[in-house]
Amino acid sequence: MELEVFVTPGLGDNSFLVISGDEAAVVDPQRDAWRFVAAALRRSARVRAVVETHVHNDYVSGAHEVRAATGAELVLPADGGYEFAHRGAREGEEVRVGDLRLVAMDTPGHTFEHIAWVVYEGDGDVPVAVFTGGSLLVGSAGRTDLLGPDHAEALTRAQYTSVRRLAGLPGAAQVLPTHGAGSFCVSAMPSTSRTSTVAAELASNDLLMAPDEPSFALELGGELMAYPAYYPRMAPINRAGAPVLGSVPAIRPMTAGEVWDHAGAGVRVVDARDRDAFAAGHLPGSVNIELNSGFGSYVGWMLPFDAPLALVLPDPVEESAVEAATQLLRIGWRMPEGYLDGGPAAWTSAGLTLRSYPSVGPAELCDAVRGAEDAGTPPPRVLDVRQELEWAWGVLPGSTTVFVADLPGRLPELGGTEPAWVICSNGHRAAIAASMLDGAGIPVRLVGSGGVSEVRQRCAAQRTAAGH
Repeated sequence: MELEVFVTPGLGDNSFLVISGDEAAVVDPQRDAWRFVAAALRRSARVRAVVETHVHNDYVSGAHEVRAATGAELVLPADGGYEFAHRGAREGEEVRVGDLRLVAMDTPGHTFEHIAWVVYEGDGDVPVAVFTGGSLLVGSAGRTDLLGPDHAEALTRAQYTSVRRLAGLPGAAQVLPTHGAGSFCVSAMPSTSRTSTVAAELASNDLLMAPDEPSFALELGGELMAYPAYYPRMAPINRAGAPVLGSVPAIRPMTAGEVWDHAGAGVRVVDARDRDAFAAGHLPGSVNIELNSGFGSYVGWMLPFDAPLALVLPDPVEESAVEAATQLLRIGWRMPEGYLDGGPAAWTSAGLTLRSYPSVGPAELCDAVRGAEDAGTPPPRVLDVRQELEWAWGVLPGSTTVFVADLPGRLPELGGTEPAWVICSNGHRAAIAASMLDGAGIPVRLVGSGGVSEVRQRCAAQRTAAGH
């Protein structure tokens, strides 16, 4: 068995190309699936099948892209509710790829229809690997709350049974999960390793060490983070089948006048440059979501789903346009109307004005906190936009806590003339929040480097040095 693992860092997911001889299968492909087809061609292998473990909640499936390019058969969970032609798979269903047999194993828990694919070589009856999807993960397991609170308890019971069933496979069998570090589909914090073995998981995975179902449930739900708002949109798209694109659609350049007109008609302007460049000068009302690996996830989290967009992109613009388009198509977003050709300089050249605000570090905020303490005046207004789980790790005294994704609905209560020092753990979410506050006319100071822990440490050290 030959295996190629494709990691998509922003979504924290793995897709797999499994090859035997001159035949291949793709497991849980993401929508930009031409990369898997190209990899198979480089290995002179024909893709015979696409197999999936569940109806995905975090990305649009690339199954149709693979089928359109290769004629591959789609073998999907029988209870997935798909609305297009496919072979439905339940316990015992087989897919043959060269000398390999991929055999379905019912593993509900992450979702109701979830199946794993157990891999056998030749005529052997000892599994060599298992594609576990969102069931048993490396150091974790798939979360069971994505279908809503009404189903979470039943799914947790099912997940308890499923991960133990998978743990009963031979210790040498490879564990090949779809979800991993960086995915919001995980429960307890996973390992950064992308693959594992059954033996390694039995020795290190806290969820497998839980002595009973109540302990498992407690561990599974103990560190859940919020998940992006676009998630509920993915399953309906995947059940219906996403339109075939064939390649990454191009995003066209736009003049400043065109961007102005589109913004006036309700198109959202997303500025994907880094936080300091945005703070120094940006289009009024634009939202700063940096073009890093999490760009697509945060667009899908912060804006109304599938809203029309115009982009301001970092250099090199052509590469940035491809990356932005790729991340957006992975979550089923329409392609942007275009991007501002020439960036903010073109905006000012057209006689239009930019906005700006200060970007500072932990030292400046700590100095402001300490200065207020020494003067006996109220502390600076601090807005902490991390998640609830992170607030339990420590906050700055007197700060206001609002998770960044909840900010759009709470802007009216955050108004005022006193600047808000916006902070998170590393500046990324704070940059999004600061841009939204600025767009609402609220004065801000972005803590663009460092985060709450650094400010607390610095202020504590200053107090100690001062003898307080």
